[in-house]
Amino acid sequence: MKIRLTHIDGKLPNLALMKLAAWHLSRQDEIHFTRRVDRDLLEPKYDRVYGSAIFSQSIPKVERLKQEFPGAIVGGTHNLADNTTVEDVLGIAPAEMHDYSIYPGFDASLGFTQRGCRLKCGFCVVPKKEGKARSVNTINDIWRGEPYPKHVHLLDNDFFGQPREQWEARIDEIKRGGFKVCLNQGINVRMLNEESAKALASIPLTDDTFKSKRIYTAWDNIGDEKVFFRGIDLLLKHGFVPTTIFVYMLIGYDRRETWDRVLYRLFKMDEYDLRPYPMIYGDRHAHLPLGNCSQRVEKKTLGDFQTWVIHRAYRTNRSFEAFRRNARREGKLVGGQMELSL
Repeated sequence: MKIRLTHIDGKLPNLALMKLAAWHLSRQDEIHFTRRVDRDLLEPKYDRVYGSAIFSQSIPKVERLKQEFPGAIVGGTHNLADNTTVEDVLGIAPAEMHDYSIYPGFDASLGFTQRGCRLKCGFCVVPKKEGKARSVNTINDIWRGEPYPKHVHLLDNDFFGQPREQWEARIDEIKRGGFKVCLNQGINVRMLNEESAKALASIPLTDDTFKSKRIYTAWDNIGDEKVFFRGIDLLLKHGFVPTTIFVYMLIGYDRRETWDRVLYRLFKMDEYDLRPYPMIYGDRHAHLPLGNCSQRVEKKTLGDFQTWVIHRAYRTNRSFEAFRRNARREGKLVGGQMELSL
């Protein structure tokens, strides 16, 4: 059989596609892996076409793939209504099988020690897709073994949501095994306590390059300010440096959101010297509902705000309006994104 695996979005290797690759290669099927949704001129006719998409903004690409390849099977968290798993599609029992050969330039390992989440945030697909938090793998289950480096991307959405004896065992594995870990889905700082903060401080947490120390968390709405900073203070107490704390900052979800509230969260984190990273809910070029905002920002896109924050331009230009006006005048904002030369 000729199989097409289509990686539609996302920076990291796709576990679902790797699982499909492992199953089909075990059957001696021919695999064609691509990140393109359009059919190439010389592509053959396939017996089966798969695609995987994470983000809702990729839905137009999903539709394009289905137009190009009628009958294509597309899964992923872009579709909240679809809970179909790879095992459902293949008609097999749940299994941990992943073939990394479709990502030849990637030498780390990735996987989950737990699935699900204790919370039910309205903007998050995890509880709908995965249910309650539970343990699924050990660190050694995830690591690919020699000769690969002991670099592990943990995709856990609620690491401390699994039973305490399980997360303690994973922390011990990381320390004893000499692993470096990237928890880029984030730690729920609102639910940290002394024990969990101390545990995090005891292991090498890094960014996704495994070169710089980093811990990821989130501040999703202004109402969580008190509990968010209680958790941040715990991290600082146990030795984390503020500049290594990377904070996903959800914007565009709360209907009550105003620019006053958005800017308040940004500059409050800046007071702590944290590293905010805006995560846009929905269309990144949509206008943010302004409510009764006193700092009305006309015709600004969330994408431009994201650029202003990611490039830390707010450190030198505290006015988002002035930043955007100057950047537009100089032609440095292109479709809501700043050119990398800036």
